[in-house]
Amino acid sequence: MSGARQPTFLVVDDERVILDVMREIAEKVGYRVVTCSGGREALAHLQSQHADIAAVDLRMPDVGGMDVLRAIRERDPDCQVVLMTGQATIETAVEAVKLGAVDYFTKPLDFRRLKQLLINVRDNAARRQRLLEAEQEAARDAEFSGMIGRGPRMLELFGLIQRLAPHVRTALITGETGTGKELVARALYLTGPRRDKRFVVINSSAIVSSLFESELFGHARGAFTGATENKPGLFEYAHTGTIFLDEIGELPMPVQAKLLRVLETGEVQRVGTMEPRRVDVHVLAATNRDLNAEAAAGRFRSDLLYRLNVVEVQVPALRDRREDIPYLVGAFVRECSQRLGKKLSGLTPSAERTLMSADWPGNVRELRNVIERACILADGELVTERELVQSKPAAASSTPQPSLAQPAADANEGSLSLLEKEHIMRVMESVNGNKVSAARILGLDRRALYRRLERYGIGTIERRPKPKA
Repeated sequence: MSGARQPTFLVVDDERVILDVMREIAEKVGYRVVTCSGGREALAHLQSQHADIAAVDLRMPDVGGMDVLRAIRERDPDCQVVLMTGQATIETAVEAVKLGAVDYFTKPLDFRRLKQLLINVRDNAARRQRLLEAEQEAARDAEFSGMIGRGPRMLELFGLIQRLAPHVRTALITGETGTGKELVARALYLTGPRRDKRFVVINSSAIVSSLFESELFGHARGAFTGATENKPGLFEYAHTGTIFLDEIGELPMPVQAKLLRVLETGEVQRVGTMEPRRVDVHVLAATNRDLNAEAAAGRFRSDLLYRLNVVEVQVPALRDRREDIPYLVGAFVRECSQRLGKKLSGLTPSAERTLMSADWPGNVRELRNVIERACILADGELVTERELVQSKPAAASSTPQPSLAQPAADANEGSLSLLEKEHIMRVMESVNGNKVSAARILGLDRRALYRRLERYGIGTIERRPKPKA
């Protein structure tokens, strides 16, 4: 097991001798062993810890083994669970299998069979670890100028960038929010002939409307109130280099006309002067809007669109290249592990399946943010589905979207939204509807809990009557 992640074995039994014997067996085959003398102690442990395999006694005085099994399947679905009992019946064995138990042991235990099961789970965990390491290594190989992808859509995009970069002077980069349009622009710049010149980024949506012209083209002293000195614009600053105009659909119409003139003549005119100045810049523009529709509606100049769209580079949405998600996740987990100083190796299989099935309206940016939050919350070496649920933003968008950030009306049982709703309902029921206690258990402030209760339509939880003495 040298160099590999040490698997964890959780043993839950109210007999001390069973705990001691199973600890001795498991430690000999390379396990870290956690023992709990009752179901309630095990449930508390499951709130924050992941186990690769758990052996649970069926009959315990406080919380029964079936309840512990259900809790493990809900909170840690990748954990392999074995039930143990001294009073075996066909009914309990069938129920245990239906609830997800991988095996059913009768007492006195067959320790040889248990040891073999532990070895199998250990070896599967080691194979999973090697797979995660291979995915992280593949993520390094799949990187191109800061972008990651091995699927056909991204390989086609990388090839197009390499063909265009030596020659293109003007290009329009299109794609949804969060797909990585700026990375495409930087790749065109870095693989082109001006890589040693300036690369100037202009976020068109972040500039005050009244200052657009001055920011882009400069101004003369006294041109307007506050213009106390001559100032070159960003086009002059980027002379002989490259300008990236992000969110170009946000440009005001008067500035669009002047930008068109710069593209056609290669000259800028500072505000307050009549003197043109020559500039030599490559112009890359990006938008998440349909500029053809914007032009048809009169909100974007069609002649500017034609001038920008000498070459269009379309960036695919993440849902159209799901095969790249494991490589992206591998890269993001490696990055977070280094930055946070945590020993993180990857995701559990169920967590990875959840990411693969999400719609990702926020694309790669949303995936990166979810992985970063989950890595911060992770206690062990693997990020679990629980951390993905907990890493969701407290405030969801008001627009219904089937994503990690917003529950969908038709969400399937594997979605994070449904998992979170069921988890909140179980916690609320466990504390008899006490929102303060529920918020503390869930790790939320009360406002965040109230928002979730409202979002999921969870009403007042009926309080259970206390049992009579």
